[in-house]
Amino acid sequence: MEKGIQKLDFSNKKGVSSLLQINDLKNSPGPSRKELRIAMKQAVGLLQDNYPEFVARNIFVNVPFWYYAFNAVLSPFLTQRTKSKFVFARPAKVTETLLSYIPAQQIPVRYGAMKRENDSEFSSAAEECNVTEVIVKSGSTEAIEIPAPETGATLLWDLIVLGWEVNYKEEFVPSDEGSYTMIIQKGKKMGSQEESVRNSFRNSEPGKVVLTVENNTFKKKKVLYRYKTKMISA
Repeated sequence: MEKGIQKLDFSNKKGVSSLLQINDLKNSPGPSRKELRIAMKQAVGLLQDNYPEFVARNIFVNVPFWYYAFNAVLSPFLTQRTKSKFVFARPAKVTETLLSYIPAQQIPVRYGAMKRENDSEFSSAAEECNVTEVIVKSGSTEAIEIPAPETGATLLWDLIVLGWEVNYKEEFVPSDEGSYTMIIQKGKKMGSQEESVRNSFRNSEPGKVVLTVENNTFKKKKVLYRYKTKMISA
């Protein structure tokens, strides 16, 4: 918390002036009554007395059932302004909830998005911001195309599907109709807990990489992806 506050900049209108705090409760043990009282007192003091305006949102992810009881006990001691800053996300809704407040490229892979530690591939601001959204309707298929017009290029991509439960495959389709389509990733069913897909392909002829998402569920699916092309210097 203190490190985050040190990065706040109130002198510049475009500077960071508030914090978004994420609390991961995965594998956290249920509190006893004594622990509950102590945690309640600490939470009230921390959020209301010390940091009343700095925290714009306090997001709790992977929230277990017992925490809702804890929140019910804590709630009467909080002001309405403080309570409005609390956001709770069950394990199945973590990625979707975080995306409501944070860009996909800034959310870690372990939370279902794209940020990787010490990532040397998508490092510049321009590359990180190049995230595109596609909606795949129920019972439909979407083909995402990554152009590769020049020979000898290396194409790199990240892709996530909120909630997954889709069929997914990757292919390289040459521009020359006489050439054969190459399978990069065979089609497979992606479960609900899949992490971000990252893959790459170097083409030996002009064409395009095609990422196919098939949605056989009764709900529409949101796909987020980004890509870059690297040319080998002569």
